[in-house]
Amino acid sequence: MNQKKIRDSICFFKACICFIIYIPHIVICIFSKNKLKIYSDANILAQHLKIKILNLSAVLYFLHNNSFFRTLFYHRIGPVATLLIGWWKPGDKYFLISATTKIGFSCKVMHPFSTIINANSIGDNFYCLNNTTIGFKNNKRPTIGNNVYVGANACIVGDVHIGNNVIIGAGAIVVKDIPDNCIIAGNPAKVIKKII
Repeated sequence: MNQKKIRDSICFFKACICFIIYIPHIVICIFSKNKLKIYSDANILAQHLKIKILNLSAVLYFLHNNSFFRTLFYHRIGPVATLLIGWWKPGDKYFLISATTKIGFSCKVMHPFSTIINANSIGDNFYCLNNTTIGFKNNKRPTIGNNVYVGANACIVGDVHIGNNVIIGAGAIVVKDIPDNCIIAGNPAKVIKKII
């Protein structure tokens, strides 16, 4: 057994021991209208980290061990439920998601320190890295399609539409609409390659 598997096993064991702390979280998750989205978030993160757990086990694991996942979890369950249980085990204070942002299935946020997500909507399979800003300009917010990867230090602002299957390079400043199936980079961001 390698060190990563041992560490993951210890983390899961600690989460199971602390299960009683997360009973309110688990109950709210089970009865949440976004239950399947929460499961998909936990499953895609577990798959990425090569941890062989699924659904409620994955949710419990990441609730205990990942403050960024807790932020996404609290966004999924809504502000009222978060107010009731979020104080006990808070999310990360440097990762913010607007309460009005709609996010699809399988949202994967990897160490999103200093990240703000304030979009109209984000599709399925969204992948985001640290120091990303998705925000409004002139009271208008971005709309992001499915299968979008956002690199570190990227900035997407204003009334822009990001298509499906788009890779946004690190440090890109996106202020104009981006078509489907492309890689963009630069300031201002431009299409540098089409994805076939």
